[in-house]
Amino acid sequence: SQAAIMKLKHNINPVLLQFINFIVLVYSLVTYIPWYILSGSKQAIAKAKQVKARPVNNKPGGAYRSVNSLHCLASVLYPGCDTLDKVFKYAKTKYKDKKLLGTREILKEEDEIQPSGKVFKKVILGKYTWLSYEDVYIKAVNFGNGLAVLGQQPKTNIAIFCETRAEWMIAAQACFMCNYQLVTLYATLGGPAIVHGLNETEVTTIITSKELMQTKLKEIVSQVPLLQHIITVDGKPTTWSEFPKGVIVHTMASVQAMGAKADAGNKQPSRPVPSDIAVIMYTSGSTGIPKGVMISHCNIIAGITGMAERIPNLGEKDIYIGYLPLAHVLELSAELVCLSHGCRIGYSSPQTLADQSSKIKKGSKGDVTTLKPTLMAAVPEIMDRIYKNVMNKVNEMTSFQRNLFILAYNYKMEQISKGYTTPLCDSLIFRKVRMLLGGKIRVLLCGGAPLSAATQRFMNICFCCPVGQGYGLTESAGAGTITEVWDYTTGRVGAPLVCCEIKLMNWEEGGYYNTDKPYPRGEILIGGQNVTVGYYKNEARTRKDFTIDENGQRWLHTGDIGEFHHDGCLKIIDRKKDLVKLQAGEYVSLGKVEAALKNLPLVDNICAYASSFHSYVIGFVVPNQKELAELARKKGFKGTWEEICNSPEMEKEVLKVLAEAAMAANLEKFEIPVKIRLSPDPWTPETGLVTDAFKLKRKELTAFYQMDIDRMYGKNVK
Repeated sequence: SQAAIMKLKHNINPVLLQFINFIVLVYSLVTYIPWYILSGSKQAIAKAKQVKARPVNNKPGGAYRSVNSLHCLASVLYPGCDTLDKVFKYAKTKYKDKKLLGTREILKEEDEIQPSGKVFKKVILGKYTWLSYEDVYIKAVNFGNGLAVLGQQPKTNIAIFCETRAEWMIAAQACFMCNYQLVTLYATLGGPAIVHGLNETEVTTIITSKELMQTKLKEIVSQVPLLQHIITVDGKPTTWSEFPKGVIVHTMASVQAMGAKADAGNKQPSRPVPSDIAVIMYTSGSTGIPKGVMISHCNIIAGITGMAERIPNLGEKDIYIGYLPLAHVLELSAELVCLSHGCRIGYSSPQTLADQSSKIKKGSKGDVTTLKPTLMAAVPEIMDRIYKNVMNKVNEMTSFQRNLFILAYNYKMEQISKGYTTPLCDSLIFRKVRMLLGGKIRVLLCGGAPLSAATQRFMNICFCCPVGQGYGLTESAGAGTITEVWDYTTGRVGAPLVCCEIKLMNWEEGGYYNTDKPYPRGEILIGGQNVTVGYYKNEARTRKDFTIDENGQRWLHTGDIGEFHHDGCLKIIDRKKDLVKLQAGEYVSLGKVEAALKNLPLVDNICAYASSFHSYVIGFVVPNQKELAELARKKGFKGTWEEICNSPEMEKEVLKVLAEAAMAANLEKFEIPVKIRLSPDPWTPETGLVTDAFKLKRKELTAFYQMDIDRMYGKNVK
C-alpha cells in the first residue's frame, strides 16, 4: 500500500519491536470505543468515504459538479453582495469592532556579520498591533477619495507593486469601492516584466513601498512615460531628487488625508457592477512574458464562495497568517475569504515567518510563534523545505529518540489511513514539531503547484491537521478544486468547488481519453462564474484558452491533464507543455520525472529536460549543500562548493542516487536522467528561473543552461 511505501525505516531489535507492537495493539483496543463515541469521528470516516462530485449526465466528457451544487452552481457569498465593495461593507457592519489586519512592530534592526564576511539584516519584532474592520473601512474610503483628488477615474487602471502587508489590502479595498481596476505585479518580477505590465496597462499611478521604490522602481521609472504619481505605503522615502520630472511621490497617509478632507459633502463615487474588472493580475507564468488576467468582481466572489465552503467552521475564532505574495491569486483569495468571514489576518513574510527564519535574530520570536494562526496557506516549495528540515533534525537525534519518533510516525500514518486520530502521539511526540507553526494550525491550504504524497502525509502527521490541497489558476480566479478536510488520501486535489464544474477533454497526442478505464482522463476544462474575462489586450490568447458553449457557459482550457476517481475527486497526472517526444517515439512527462526525484534529501530542486532530437533525458539539479558535502566527504572528494558541483565525478555519484530513486518510483528506463548538471546556486524568484510559487520556468532554465545542454547532448551516451 501507499502508506507502507511512505513509512520511515527504523533499526529496532525484532523481539523488542514485537513487544512494542503488542503494547500498541492493547492501547488501540482499550481507547478505540471511547474515542469512537466521543470524537465524532464516526461521521468523519463516513464523510471521507462519500461520493463528493458526480457527472451531470452520462455522456463521456460530461461535466462533474460537487454533490452540494449539482443543480445550480454557487456564485454569491451573501444575498445582494454581488461586488467586492458590498462584501466588505457587509463584513464591516457585521464585525465592526473586531480585529481585522495585524502588523508586528519593529523594535530593533541590526546588521549581523557572517563568518564569510556577508552582512545579514536581523530584526527583533514586538507584538501584533491591530486595525478593526471599521478602521480598515475608513482608511480605505479615505484612500479611494484621495486617489480621486489625484485624478484617478472609475474604470481606469492603477498599479500596486508592493510586499504583502496591511496597506496592500487597504489599497485594494479602496480600489474595489471606487471601481478602479487594480493592476497587480509580483514584487519579485524582473525589470523588463514590470515595465511591460505598467506600460501595457497605461497606469499613471503606482502604489509601492520605500524599499521597492529604491531597489526596483528607481531603475525603470524613466521607461514608464505615462507615470505621474508614486505612492509609498510606509512613509516618506529618503531620496526624492532622482525621479524624472513630472513624477510626484506621495505617502499613503498624505493621500488618505486629502481624501478625508475631500469627503465632506462630496458626491458618491461611482460604484462597480458585478461584470466590472476588479483586478488585472499579471502572472509571472512558467512561460514567456507575463500576461495580465482580467478578473471581474463576480469572478472573485464566485471563487471565494467556493473556497469558503470547503473550510468547516470558518469564523471569528480563526486567525490567518498572510505571507505569500498578495499579487498571487492564492493569497488574495485566501485573505478575501478571511475578511468576509470575520477572521483576523496577521501579516508576515517568508524571512520572518518562523523562529529560524533568516531575518529573525537568534533567540527572538518569529511571526507564527507570536500570532499562533489557525489557518495558513503555503506553496509546496515551503512545505517541502519544512519536511526536509524536520527530517534532517530527526536524523541528528540519538538512536533512541529517532526510533521513538519513527515508531510514532509510522503508527500515526496507519491510523490516519483508517480515518482514526492519535491524541496521545500528538501531545507527546509531535507537539514540538507542531509548535514550528505556532501550535494552533487546524487547516493548512496548499496550492500553486503539486504537493508530493510524502510531504502531504508528513504535514498531516507532524502538524496534526488536514492539508487541503487545492487546484486553480489565475484564469479561474484561483478556484477549481480543494480536498475536504476529512479526506486524508494523498496525491489528489479534491472535488470541484461549489462555484464551478469540471470536464475532461480528449487529448489524442498524449493518449488521454475521457472514455479511459478505470478512470476517465483528459485535459481539464473549468466552467463557472469564477472563469475570468480573459487576457488584457491579448484577444488571440484569450480565444485560444477560453471558449463559450451552447448554453453560454464560459470554459477555461487549463493545459493540465487530470483523471476523475470514482468518488468525484480529481487527480492531476500530467501537463500538456511538459510532454516531450523522444527520438525513438516514447513520450516523457518531465513533471512526472521531477516529482519522482524532488523529495530526495540530496535534491533541493530539479528540472528534467528532454529533446525530440535525442533519445535520453537530462537534468539540472540544485543539490542540498549539507547532503552533497557529506557524499563528497564519503567519496574522498575535497574542494569548494563550486568545485564539488562542477566535478564530473560528483555528477556521476548523484546520478547513481537519482537512478536508484527513479527505479524505486517505477519510472521507465527512458524516463531516468542519463546526465545532469549540478547547480551551486539555488533557484529563487529573484533569479528569474522559477515563478513566485516556485514553479519551474522551463524556457528561462533552458536558456540559462544552454551550454550545459549542448555539453550533455554533445557526446553519445555509451
